[in-house]
Amino acid sequence: MAVEYSGGARRRWLVDVARWCPSPAQFQAAAALLPPKHHPAIARFVREEDRKRALLSRLLQYSLVHHVLGIPFHQIDICRTIEGKPYLENETLAFRNFNFNTSHQGDYVGIASELLCLVGLDIVCISKPQGETTVEFLKNFSSYLTDHEWNCIDRLGDSVEMLTEFYRYWSLKEAFVKAVGAGVGFGLHRLEFHHVQWSNISVYIDGIESRNWRFCLFKLDEMHLASIAKGHPEDAVNSFKKTLSNVLVEEEEFYAALETPEEAFTLHTVEQLTHTKVAG
Repeated sequence: MAVEYSGGARRRWLVDVARWCPSPAQFQAAAALLPPKHHPAIARFVREEDRKRALLSRLLQYSLVHHVLGIPFHQIDICRTIEGKPYLENETLAFRNFNFNTSHQGDYVGIASELLCLVGLDIVCISKPQGETTVEFLKNFSSYLTDHEWNCIDRLGDSVEMLTEFYRYWSLKEAFVKAVGAGVGFGLHRLEFHHVQWSNISVYIDGIESRNWRFCLFKLDEMHLASIAKGHPEDAVNSFKKTLSNVLVEEEEFYAALETPEEAFTLHTVEQLTHTKVAG
């Protein structure tokens, strides 16, 4: 992982949940930085680890907006579309299509932001199935995969490689869906991914290759993967599109942003997020 990353409104941040072991008072102090409207969504979880992830997911959003736009925590207004996509309600004239996406699974909570492109992030933890074989587990998800994707997984033979390959496809599909702001009703089988050794990743949407999307896979550690999806604002679902101020972008400007090389994630501590200045 990179030590530092700077890029205007573009960020890729991670927090290692397992390293944060707050006392009840420390947890409440971190939660107090967020508006009260977010507290029920955090408190509804029974397991402490789930409450931590829910808190850190929201804390990352507020810390990132504060760092990029300079808005004080107490003035930041983050809402959600009907599908659950978070967006910034504050006017940001200088940051026309500023949008972000969070994800959490296993040990990590992360956030990605972009100024012009849509951005989606999905983190997956590669965990061995319990009580069933890898093949049995994967067949539960066969309806979400295309024949091409399933064949790419099945031909590997080795159960560990098959599981990792599946999670790569799954993460990419989820990152796309989250980028456009679609809900759980979006058919993942509509997306088919092609790649060369998991670089030059392209997507076919309803059988048609899209030139307006770029994808990148990251190996965070031996057990965790992350996917970034970047695409055109016109592809956002209507409820999310209404939150963007510059859907009709110049083609040259859009592709310049789309082709900007991905950088590694920056790992932050919770203590950094709760201070006013955050590096990267």
